[in-house]
Order: sequence, then structure tokens, then C-alpha cells
Amino acid sequence: MVLTKAGSILGPIATVLGYIMDILFRFTDTFGIMNVGLCIILFTIVMKMLMLPLTIKQQKTTKLMAVISPEVQAIQRKYKGKTDTASQQKQNVEIQAVYDKYGTSMTSGCLPMLIQLPILFALYRVIYNIPAYVPSVRVYFDNVVTPLMQQPDYASLLSGITNLTSALGGTAIENYDFANANKLVDMLYKFTTAQWGELEALFPSISGVIAENAAVVEQMNSFLGLNMAEAPGWVPSFAWIIPILSALTQWLSAKLMSGRQAQSASDSDNPMAQSMKTMNVTMPIFSAFICVTLPCGIGIYWIATSVVTILQQLAINSYMDKVDIDEMVKKNLEKANKKRAKKGLPPAKITQNATASLKTLKEEEEKEKAAEEAKKERIAKQIEESNKLYNTDAKPGSIAAKAAMVQKYNEAHEKRK
Repeated sequence: MVLTKAGSILGPIATVLGYIMDILFRFTDTFGIMNVGLCIILFTIVMKMLMLPLTIKQQKTTKLMAVISPEVQAIQRKYKGKTDTASQQKQNVEIQAVYDKYGTSMTSGCLPMLIQLPILFALYRVIYNIPAYVPSVRVYFDNVVTPLMQQPDYASLLSGITNLTSALGGTAIENYDFANANKLVDMLYKFTTAQWGELEALFPSISGVIAENAAVVEQMNSFLGLNMAEAPGWVPSFAWIIPILSALTQWLSAKLMSGRQAQSASDSDNPMAQSMKTMNVTMPIFSAFICVTLPCGIGIYWIATSVVTILQQLAINSYMDKVDIDEMVKKNLEKANKKRAKKGLPPAKITQNATASLKTLKEEEEKEKAAEEAKKERIAKQIEESNKLYNTDAKPGSIAAKAAMVQKYNEAHEKRK
């Protein structure tokens, strides 16, 4: 798939992000460094810092949910097996009351993610096709495209380049628009060193221009000996370090995040927690698989994102340990009551101490479990006593055996009085 700015819903966001990356590229250029890989890493750090407020907000919501979830699950257990409309409505009302008590809503955790998603998708577009969004990089491709399009019969000559389909993003050669300058830039960005050599041979009149700009492009795209525009591929090579590191760092990042979320209610009773555990294993494997087929630049971005996330999460964890749940609930209620006042509704009541509520709820659950265990022990003891009571050495079916059974029954009955 060829990614150009035209016709994209994410185009405006990607354009803004492209200008941010362009500023970073110009910044490194002042130090004599023009490198796409380094620029991607700096770009990742900047974007993670810009989204830090949303990340903290999401972490606060997660911490609050650790208090809310046990109460919600208690209500769900209360109505377990009741599928009639009235019971379901009562359950929903009670659950909503719990969220109102803490000054939040069921969808509060979704808002930060909904804001981040378009940005993340736009980020991928920019990194997947940097020349389309970063003017400082594109200029070197335009230096080739402009004279190339002035060559006679250039489109048919280009179609003869070896393995051209891979540079066209999977589009069939006969369907590719070689008359579109943006499309040609997209194509050249994915050219290998060998394909740049073929291009020089096909157009000797501009071979000098091609060679000069190809050398700059190759230098820009080379990071740790890897071409940021090329995919590692399925043939084992040093480039496989990208998918391996991507999977490893993503696993470490997910493990750190899941460790923070382990403060919530019992995972065995929490389907979402079970799903998260599964995703924490499958997603790193999936990322490794995808990194083999995508340009190395995407893999560098994923690795940089995971590393920055790990460092960022360590700092956030330290901060979150100091966050007071009750103070958070108080602020939430103040905001919620302002909204209620605008609608002409009475203010919601301030909840009782949140941590105390959670402690009480856990104590009640422990009492229920203890009572259940005591009941099981009592039943087991009764069965054991019954077996002893009716065991006798008398011949089964004899009058003596029957008499002993009646006698033991009467004795046991007297003890229970």
C-alpha cells in the first residue's frame, strides 16, 4: 500500500506530525547529522512526552478502577443468573451508582485512548513514508523525480527495474501512476541500493544527479548498518535484530504495565484481566512477525516506543504511589457536581473513605470464604461421624447389627439435644 498525503482522513494530523519530525531533522542537521533512524528515536521521545498528560490520566483511572472493580463485581455476583429485564435494569442502576459515588463514569478510561488512537495511526503513516511528510527529506527525492519525469518514455523504462513491485507497495506495475510525482517519491523511498544502480543505468543523461542524491538518501536511511526503508525479510540476517528487540522490549513494557494493574480485583474473576494476560504474550510475538515484513523504520519506532514507555512507566509508578485515592475521588466529585449544577441537578454525595470501603469489602469477602470453608469442614466431620456410628463388627443383617444401629442412633440423637 502506498501512503500519500492526498485523500487521507488522518492527513491533517500526519502533516502536523511531519512538521515536528522536520524540525527534529533540521536540528540534527545543524550538527552535521542527517539520519532517519536517529530522527525517529528523537521523534518518539518528543511524542511520548507530549502525550504524557494523557498517559498519567489513564494511569489514575486505572488506579481508581482498582477500588471500583471489587464493588462492581460484588453487584454482578448479586445478580448472577438473573437474566430478566427488571434484574438487569437494577444491576445497571446499582453499578452506575458506584461510579457516581466515586465521581467517574464507565467510559472515563476510554477517553484518553480515543484521543491517542488517531495520533498513533498518523504516526505510523509518517514513519512508514517519511518523504511524504518531512520536507527536509523529500527534497532529495524531488531532486531526482523532477528531471526523471522529463525523460522520454521514463514510465516504461521504470517498469523494467528488478523487483519493482516491492517498491510500489504491492501495487501492480500496470496500475501504478508513474505520472504522479508523489507516487514516484513513494517508490524511490523504498528503492534498494541495487535498484538505485539500475535507475542510473537506465537514465545515463541524469545519472550524476541520481548518484549524488542516492548517496545522500542511503546515508540518511542507514542506521546501525540497516536501511530504514527496507524490511528485514524472512531470510535470516542481522536485520532480524529489529523484530527480536521489538518483541523483547514490548514484552518488558507490557510486563511492567500489567504489574501495575495487578492491584485490581482478583484476576480469576476478572475476564478483562485474563484478556490482558493473553495479549501481553501474543502482542510481542505478533509485533515480531509484523516487523519482519515492514520497513526497519517502523521496528525502530516500536523499539524506541517500548524503551521510552518502560522508563516513563517507572517514573509514573513512583508518582502514582504518592497519589491519594480519596483526594482523587474528592476532585472527581467536585468536577462532576459542577456539571450536575449546570444541568440543574442536586450535587452527588461525597463518598465515604474509598480505601476504607475497599478494605471493608475485602473483609466481607474473606468472611464469606471463611464461612464457606467452615461449612465444608462441618459436613466432612458429620460424614466421618456417620461412618463411625454405623460401623459394627456384628454380622450384617443380623438382629444384633440392627440393635446396635438403633442404640448408636439414639446415643447420637441425645448428644445433639
